[in-house]
Amino acid sequence: MATKTMRGFPIAHVVGFLASLILTVIAAAVALKTNLSFNVVMWIIGSLAIIQAGLQLFMFMHVNEGEDKKAQIINIVYGIFIALVIVLGTIWVMTAGHAAH
Repeated sequence: MATKTMRGFPIAHVVGFLASLILTVIAAAVALKTNLSFNVVMWIIGSLAIIQAGLQLFMFMHVNEGEDKKAQIINIVYGIFIALVIVLGTIWVMTAGHAAH
C-alpha cells in the first residue's frame, strides 16, 4: 500500500473500516428488511462475510506487504483450514450429537 501510518493519516484504514461497516449494514438490511427466502439470505450474508474477510486481510492485516509472499499464502491457507475445521466440526458435533440421546 502506498500510504504509511507512520508518516501521515492512515486513510487506507479508514476506507477499510468504512467499507466493513457498509458491508455489515447491507447484510443486516438484507436479513431484516427483505422478504427473500432463508437460504437466499444466508447465501448473501455468507458472500458478504467472505468479501469482508478478504477486505480486512488486505486493509488491516497488510497481506500485500512484506517480502515473503510464499509464507503469507501458507499462513492464509492454514488460517482458512483451521476456520473450516472449527466451523464444520462444530456443525458436525451439534447435528450428530442429538442422535445419541
